[in-house]
Amino acid sequence: MINSLGVFFIIIGLIFDVIGGIGLVRLPDVYSRLQAAFKCVTIGTSNILLGVLLIVGFNATGMKILVCAAFLIFTAPVAAHALLRAARRSGVPLTLQSVVDQYESEDVKTDE
Repeated sequence: MINSLGVFFIIIGLIFDVIGGIGLVRLPDVYSRLQAAFKCVTIGTSNILLGVLLIVGFNATGMKILVCAAFLIFTAPVAAHALLRAARRSGVPLTLQSVVDQYESEDVKTDE
């Protein structure tokens, strides 16, 4: 029963990763692409790690999987934010299909 639940989480994680890969190819600008990429990494890869943890069990390998999953969950959103902020500050434009730009009216402040 635990093995089949682990396989289920692995399949769900793979589906998220495939959808994120498709988003990298199909979405129009860097902001949308990075959002799709990091969303699939956080959710998809975490599900895969959870599935492997259920299959392997709570031994030394399982504890390493927990540490990797926690590291991934805490660092991926921060990395996405840093990359998107750097793209915004360097002047990477939005696509023409973008409807709202909430940062357009604000001046981009630099940390000096």
